[in-house]
Amino acid sequence: QVQLVESGGGKVQAGGSLRLSCTASGRTLSSYDMGWFRQAPGKGREFVAAIRRIGGSTYYADSVKGRFTISRDYAKNTLYLQMNSLKPEDTAVYYCAARATIVVVTTAEYDYWGQGTQVTVSS
Repeated sequence: QVQLVESGGGKVQAGGSLRLSCTASGRTLSSYDMGWFRQAPGKGREFVAAIRRIGGSTYYADSVKGRFTISRDYAKNTLYLQMNSLKPEDTAVYYCAARATIVVVTTAEYDYWGQGTQVTVSS
């Protein structure tokens, strides 16, 4: 199985940028479809972005399309989420997730999850 550790969260002003990282260990990232989710206080877990292990197709929530970019570096066994033009409503704990093959990337039916990293955007 794979272990996932997120990093790169922090506090930023609206309009700023952050890059989140999700480093995998135990298995190679190339074995999994990968996703980013977030959870704001008092809300459910929300899909943010995903990338397929085969072909590299990417998917984004409408709320982040054009601002966030998901990517991966197999040499570093790391998944990234570049977040630009951040808004206060992007404030949440961000999680990366993995599953060997997931049919619907926007669902939370991934098998492995990281512990999360906090992103706080002030206005």
